[in-house]
Amino acid sequence: MAKISVEIPDELLADLDEHVGENGKFVNRSDAIRASIRKTLDLLDEIDQRHGRLKDE
Repeated sequence: MAKISVEIPDELLADLDEHVGENGKFVNRSDAIRASIRKTLDLLDEIDQRHGRLKDE
């Protein structure tokens, strides 16, 4: 798995951390960010499909 480095505003990171850990929905920050990216890509695919921009697989 590739590792990347990103800059995230402190406020956004604080919001993310509320959902990470023992009492959170995600095990760690990486898990939360991967889930967010997957969700965003799914939404973008839905938008592209509605506008006829999605290529047939």
